[in-house]
Amino acid sequence: MICPEPSELQELVRQLHRQASPWLPAGLGSRLHWGPPVLPAQGEEQPLLVSTSRLDRVIEHCVGDFTVTVQAGMPLAQLQAELSRQNQWLAIDPPWGSDATSATDGNQGSIGGLVARGLAGGLRQRYLGVRDQLIGIGLLRADGTAARAGGKVVKNVAGYDLMRLFTGSWGSLGLITELTLRTFPRPPQRRGLLLQGDLSSLESLRRQALAAGLLPQRLDWWSPALADGQPALLLSLVSVSAEAIGDQLTQHCQAAERAGLRAERLDPEQLQALESAGRGNTGSPGPQGQWLLQFGVLPARGAELLADPALRGLRLSLAAGAGQGMAWAAAQEVPSHRVEQLRRRCEALGGFLTVLQQPDSSALPAWGDSPGRPLIEAIKREFDPLQQLARGRLPGVAPQSGTRV
Repeated sequence: MICPEPSELQELVRQLHRQASPWLPAGLGSRLHWGPPVLPAQGEEQPLLVSTSRLDRVIEHCVGDFTVTVQAGMPLAQLQAELSRQNQWLAIDPPWGSDATSATDGNQGSIGGLVARGLAGGLRQRYLGVRDQLIGIGLLRADGTAARAGGKVVKNVAGYDLMRLFTGSWGSLGLITELTLRTFPRPPQRRGLLLQGDLSSLESLRRQALAAGLLPQRLDWWSPALADGQPALLLSLVSVSAEAIGDQLTQHCQAAERAGLRAERLDPEQLQALESAGRGNTGSPGPQGQWLLQFGVLPARGAELLADPALRGLRLSLAAGAGQGMAWAAAQEVPSHRVEQLRRRCEALGGFLTVLQQPDSSALPAWGDSPGRPLIEAIKREFDPLQQLARGRLPGVAPQSGTRV
């Protein structure tokens, strides 16, 4: 891994382009093993990594405009700590396997890495995904050309929408160097509810919660393996008024009692602990060799996914209003044929399944071909004509047959 100084980065990328050397854009390197393998240069055992770890400054925090501009290598935990001094935060879940309570947790990765993967958690229920919170981006193309899109003010976004194109690009189109994101005030009041019981009754409560006057901050499905043997819904509410939260929780509890569901009220500390459990509760990105899967289905079909017997043994946390989430299990708990069965099931439910990690004995493709594959490959050729960046890892294009994740 090369960690150049900011002043040296552009010339390094230009030099790699002149040499036609393959390389992989990286942040802090905490989750480079997720997804398909990146192919190294001929004769090399490992791909060359170019890290933005020294691009770690807050460039500008416009407190009154609720925006922040940062260099892409800044650790997410450190950025949240900086924003909290002004009673603000990024409404973004830390990635799976990290500890949200630590202001120095390097396992949360960099903000640029978070955007490059494009993986959002249950907070998308209220605040939408990562790409919806981006309002400006700076990057280096494969030839070292600097580019910029968007702006620094939410109502003043101009130029080609590179934010959406680069969110979830997995380093295949360029190196993200700078980001401008919207921030939010820290909610003064926050409480939660854990609902467990019959799946059909939980689905009725899910629809009721999404239609309630106080929109959930989070509403996550939990599989039985994650919720001590019974499916569950984890609900969090935020407001400036403790009374408003209390009234809404009372309504949900009364509805749960009528439906025969168990309802447990959660204070902020209990809620935070359960949210941590829903991210793997490991304090690290997880050992290589275990299962780690990204799920997506149509939101209205989430209960059908939880009822599928193929999900047995997988700990799944799925945003109930967005239909996306993460599942994990030890290698011996789930055979690979069942993961392939779940992939077909997700596609039948209008979604997808991405294999981020898998056991050494398995060789499932991380993702399949998207219907938009010709367009994806055309965009790749425009941004990276020499095919230098993240060789073998292009979202929406199935890895070559026989390559391991």
